Amino acid sequence: MDCVWRIDRRTPWRGRVDTFKHYQAPYIRAVDDPAEPLREQRIGQWSLIPHFEKTPQFAYDTYNAKFEDILSKKTKSFLQPWARGQRCLIPAEAYYESCWETGQPQPWRFTRADGQLWGLAGLWNTWHDPASGVSHESFTMLTINADAHPLMSRMHKPDDKLPADQQDKRMVVPIEVADVDRWLSGQVDDVIPLVRMAPQQLFVSEPMPVAPKRPKPPRSVKKQLQEQPPQQGELF
Repeated sequence: MDCVWRIDRRTPWRGRVDTFKHYQAPYIRAVDDPAEPLREQRIGQWSLIPHFEKTPQFAYDTYNAKFEDILSKKTKSFLQPWARGQRCLIPAEAYYESCWETGQPQPWRFTRADGQLWGLAGLWNTWHDPASGVSHESFTMLTINADAHPLMSRMHKPDDKLPADQQDKRMVVPIEVADVDRWLSGQVDDVIPLVRMAPQQLFVSEPMPVAPKRPKPPRSVKKQLQEQPPQQGELF
């Protein structure tokens, strides 16, 4: 990752290859200190902890953030990180989504056609526990509507009550290497155009016999996971 994105490696990643929501994973963000490298790798929970929460466990999902809802201020969980410019890259060799065209979820694997890593657009936050004083790093992955995308519109379970062009199918947002500094450090008006559908030719997609298995959850999130229904397409 340091060769692709020129990052500081003082926080190396030695965790799982497969990462699920609520688990620790690496992300890349800009560094404000001019004496430091322009970018640094951090380790945080893949499910952003909003600044207003009283504990790091809560009853709703924040591993993905609908970009349209951020711009319209429909959801408050991600407004502060977006307003503060706390944008990040989420590195991934591949990610998975489920195709329901057969009536059953079939996992598909998505990699880049050029063989490079994905750098997926996200937001990060540092949440400070008022009780213990401990700081928790976390991040979320941006998604956009993919109803018009020839490949990604085939993913996710359709809603039979909605027409095909109003399903609100979702897709992640790849940031190209040439746009990384602009995404991490640019002004809001300059980065909004980067949040767009990636062309189909960027993807290599293939159905998989089985999806990667979710590992045993950390004790701190076990109760929360038990209270939530299983989600498809939550692995990168």
